[in-house]
Amino acid sequence: MVDEDGERLAASLTDRLDAVTFADLTTDQVTARLIDAVVDWAGERGWRVYRRASSVLPLPPPMSAQQSVLDVACARPDGPPVVVEVDHGTRRRTWEKLLAEADAGRIALWVRWGAGRFTAPPPPIRMVTCEVGRRPDPTGQGRVHSRSPRADRLPPEHSAVRVETVAAVELPLPPSGSPGDGA
Repeated sequence: MVDEDGERLAASLTDRLDAVTFADLTTDQVTARLIDAVVDWAGERGWRVYRRASSVLPLPPPMSAQQSVLDVACARPDGPPVVVEVDHGTRRRTWEKLLAEADAGRIALWVRWGAGRFTAPPPPIRMVTCEVGRRPDPTGQGRVHSRSPRADRLPPEHSAVRVETVAAVELPLPPSGSPGDGA
């Protein structure tokens, strides 16, 4: 039941994030934009939503008296809580935190964004990917990230015109203006 619920929620969040667009944002701005989208997604479901919620996992020494923080935690009236981490990179600490949350009975979702080549987390963490393009910042301050709607990234439609047999052309082509080039 929890596995099916987790898969359904990951698919739903994927659909929601597919609609998120932006242009020329910094890494921190993209992460904030995606966290906002997760908060909106959860809020639309009527869940109580908490930003920067305490995790069950303590911080590493010397701060082990304090708890790690989750990007988003959601209390649901109809199922186990849902926790979401949003990251640009693959961090072992994120996996440890989400595994601890899953062990505590929560559905753990990991929103991983970037240019691709996403490393899958260990089960039962469910990864939600968000592909984002990047380019050098025109001001020379690192990189900026952009994302178009998924519909804009679909391949173009092909012509319905049937192409008949084409005559082979011998290469190299004769120089322009020489006999037999049709000029």
